[in-house]
Amino acid sequence: MDHAVAFWSTAPGAGQLRPQPLPAPVAGEVIVQTLFSGVSRGTESLIFNGHVPASEWPRMRAPFQAGDFPFPVKYGYASVGRVVGGDAALLGQQVFCLHPHQTRYVVPASAVHQLPADVPASRAVLAANLETALNAVWDADLRAGDEVRVVGGGSIGLLTAWLATQLPGCNVQLIDTNPQRAAIARALGVAFALPDNAQGNADAVLHASGSEAGLQLCLQLAGFEACITELSWYGDRAPAVPLGGAFHSQRLTLRASQVGSVATVQRPRWTHARRLQLALSLLRDSRLDALLNSDGHFQNLPTDMPRLAQADSGVIMHRVIYD
Repeated sequence: MDHAVAFWSTAPGAGQLRPQPLPAPVAGEVIVQTLFSGVSRGTESLIFNGHVPASEWPRMRAPFQAGDFPFPVKYGYASVGRVVGGDAALLGQQVFCLHPHQTRYVVPASAVHQLPADVPASRAVLAANLETALNAVWDADLRAGDEVRVVGGGSIGLLTAWLATQLPGCNVQLIDTNPQRAAIARALGVAFALPDNAQGNADAVLHASGSEAGLQLCLQLAGFEACITELSWYGDRAPAVPLGGAFHSQRLTLRASQVGSVATVQRPRWTHARRLQLALSLLRDSRLDALLNSDGHFQNLPTDMPRLAQADSGVIMHRVIYD
């Protein structure tokens, strides 16, 4: 049997490369040679550091995960490659797959999504995070002309704010404690503010900072009967939510958004595959390259991940390069 190499998280803050058996594809399967993968820092940092609560172990499984939480586990969902075997109709095509970090893999042909001809493979690692942001915009039920605030300037927050700016008449402001996020927001055409300069009385607030302070700020920025849509996943942390302030008198709503299910308002007609295809088509905008602010080779992932998993790493999206 042929072999590939995959990255595994093996203990809190530690990982290693391991050989992976690579079976011959059967009818309806493809072999993908990986070109790039992306480290989705929010979720993957929690997993790498061992912060997945036992209650969420079944629900947090990725489509092609191997192993079990907490460790050892092979996890990831942003892989871009070229089909090099299997289904003849896909041979030579560049594709996106919700697969962990691995040099080659065999999956059903239905699990890969062809890239639009004008979307480079190097940018397509953003597809999963853009799909998450798209679902958040649907969950938040944004409307033309809304005053929108997005708190948290990581990849999900930036992508969510970028999508919201494309709604007619929306005044969108991205808020983050890191002033270096201002240049990236500007590159995407998104207004930026530090927390002290954030504009209040918002019609919709979306939270993507993963911090207790960020969630508290969202409650302060929301206008009367506004909705705060929570995109962050806290793992085994239990953030305090100050419901004794304006939450009650302002009749605010706190709603969760999570990409595992298509947003309720869209679910009757949208499948996961249709949503992902839309995300891939939206990656035609070259301005999104600004989010890819870290690169590293696959063989260095065991030493790169501890740095990437630190809260103050400054990385938005780390792109893994496969030689």
